[in-house]
Amino acid sequence: MRIALTRDVSPSLVDCQLTHVTRSPIDIDRARAQHAAYEAALASMGCRIVHAPAAPELPDAVFVEDTAIVLDEVAVITRPGATTRRPEVAGVAETLVGYRTLVFIEEPGTLDGGDVLVMGHRLFVGQTSRTNDAAIDQLSRLLTRLGYEVRPVRVDGCLHLKSAVTAMAPGRVLVNPRWVDPRAFEPADWLEVAPDEPHAANVLLVEDRVVVPAAHARTRQRLEADGCQVVTVDVSELAKAEGGVTCCSLIFST
Repeated sequence: MRIALTRDVSPSLVDCQLTHVTRSPIDIDRARAQHAAYEAALASMGCRIVHAPAAPELPDAVFVEDTAIVLDEVAVITRPGATTRRPEVAGVAETLVGYRTLVFIEEPGTLDGGDVLVMGHRLFVGQTSRTNDAAIDQLSRLLTRLGYEVRPVRVDGCLHLKSAVTAMAPGRVLVNPRWVDPRAFEPADWLEVAPDEPHAANVLLVEDRVVVPAAHARTRQRLEADGCQVVTVDVSELAKAEGGVTCCSLIFST
């Protein structure tokens, strides 16, 4: 069974952390409706939706991806780079303990799950303002014994690695080459986003389908021309909080 772990949109989302996006008004009711439609899309692709405990006092809690990395063997509970986001991990860990053995990133390491791209037994980890080398070293020590390779990747101009690159198919990535060097992901090959859609590299691969934000129509056309089966969702309000389609779920098999 495939699980999609999600969390409700907090009424305090308007107070979210922002780094590379200018703050603009967020319609909470619309954000909640978009999130519900996102969950419905995942359910239509065979995912069973499991909710982490609501955290209305935590503005960014809907972005559960940053709190954990779920692999077949373990779940790595992160230590987010923004101190105000660290309380988010408790509720997610409480939920994941029913599915995986937990291991933890510890001080002085900081790691956001949005900086981790898992491709098979290789993890690419963004070196960003949210993820430091101490956490990357810890992650490597934790996972090397399980047969994983951890590769640091330099990122410039965006919040997370997965703002700049995500998997669009096994062995193939969608990338914004202005924010990350596509050659870092070799032997995977790559497709570039439309030049006027810099944020379009964040897509969510679920089995053989690719979830794409509705705002990125030109990149969607490139994906379809490349042979991808695309599912479109509107996440425009969540994007104002510097979120994307990978951010709002943790997807794994039981």
